[in-house]
Amino acid sequence: MNELSLRKNIIKFSKLLNKTNLSPLRSGNISARYKNGFLITPSGMKYEKLKTKDIVFVNMKGEFNKSKNKPSSEWKFHKDIYKNRNESKAIVHCHSKNALVLSCIRKKIPAFHYMVAVAGGVDIRCAKYATYGTSQLSRNIMTALKQRSACLIENHGQVSFSNNLENAFELAQEVEHLAEQYLECLRVGKPKILANSEMNKVLIKVKNYKK
Repeated sequence: MNELSLRKNIIKFSKLLNKTNLSPLRSGNISARYKNGFLITPSGMKYEKLKTKDIVFVNMKGEFNKSKNKPSSEWKFHKDIYKNRNESKAIVHCHSKNALVLSCIRKKIPAFHYMVAVAGGVDIRCAKYATYGTSQLSRNIMTALKQRSACLIENHGQVSFSNNLENAFELAQEVEHLAEQYLECLRVGKPKILANSEMNKVLIKVKNYKK
């Protein structure tokens, strides 16, 4: 995909953050890998007003054109995901309601349902809290994403990555649905958690889940 198409795609899915209630107003951010860096939504702009020229290019050294829009304040963890996870081509970070609620009580999403495996492991971890936009937060997220493609972030929200924007966005939706279902289980009682041995079987199947 060329640069203009990527910019348009970022805007498309940024608007969907609002339309699908994955992230209200100006919250959240979206990026896509491009050349020796990535394209990312700008800081503080309403998604509905975004133009292709507003999307910011940041290189893998964390450099960007300071005479133009500032990148999202969370650009550091986007950079670190792209730098450390070669399979990552797109990232969606959002403040979705149920994932956010779980993150505020600092709970991971365990294997209450086999679909937890869509994030790449036997659970969906919750990264430790740090001030937004900091290198410490980025380090915490990278720890939670070890052998995973999504995680919650304490008192913050969630982040997902995949091989393209469509799949990264879909994964963020899956995480939000799982968070909602897990919260419902907790309201009723104590959900039974699937054993790691069972989840390992599921993980093999999930690799071929989407074509």
